[in-house]
Amino acid sequence: MGFKVAIIGRPNVGKSTLFNRLVGKKLALVDDTPGVTRDRRVHAAKLYDLHFDVIDTAGFEDAAASTLPGRMRQQTEIAIREADLIFFTVDAKSGLMPDDRTFADVVRKSGKPVVLVANKAEARGAQGGMLEAWELGLGEPIPVSAEHGQGMPDLRDAVVEALGEERALGEEEDDSDEIAASEVLIGEDIADPDAEAPYDDTKPLRIAVVGRPNAGKSTLINALIGEERLLTGPEAGITRDSISVDWDWRG
Repeated sequence: MGFKVAIIGRPNVGKSTLFNRLVGKKLALVDDTPGVTRDRRVHAAKLYDLHFDVIDTAGFEDAAASTLPGRMRQQTEIAIREADLIFFTVDAKSGLMPDDRTFADVVRKSGKPVVLVANKAEARGAQGGMLEAWELGLGEPIPVSAEHGQGMPDLRDAVVEALGEERALGEEEDDSDEIAASEVLIGEDIADPDAEAPYDDTKPLRIAVVGRPNAGKSTLINALIGEERLLTGPEAGITRDSISVDWDWRG
């Protein structure tokens, strides 16, 4: 896992759908309701011959730091700092919104390499949104359909161009002349996590933290791992989706 990619963008541009596509599983909750994703989610991803960690983030919103949207934004800003590459994602179907322009400036000021991802490019009328995306000044927009797996070869090439072959391929470089079609999930071939192989007791132990709303589950996890990894606050039901976090205890 030579590098990290953070998927950044305003709410409902398809960040979690793209995350699921890259990890090959339906891990992140996807819904038309804005603000479903609230915490950072990190998972190993594969894009043909590229192996990396991908970070799903909450939709960028301009809000006071003390509010829930403001705390969500802080988590997204942490993801930007941790990432080696940013997928700045826009909705080609709906076109640019004011928040796209605002947060494009935030990403630009980070100094991180950026790939501009124009999602929902399969939709009727998406060409106009593609042309608008040039206005962000983040380079050539890469048209993709995260839902249907379209545009993944171009996305792979954009990553290599942004990071350079040595960094992008790393030790996982494949000496073969061709990239197997099976190296990226296309169409509807994303696995259902409920259909995984039987439990393997040689793998790391998995612990589920469960309880009623506002019992302190996220606070407990943050205390165990030693960082503010999950959102906490007085609001009930902050955590909407299950989040997997690595924890190394006494080696």
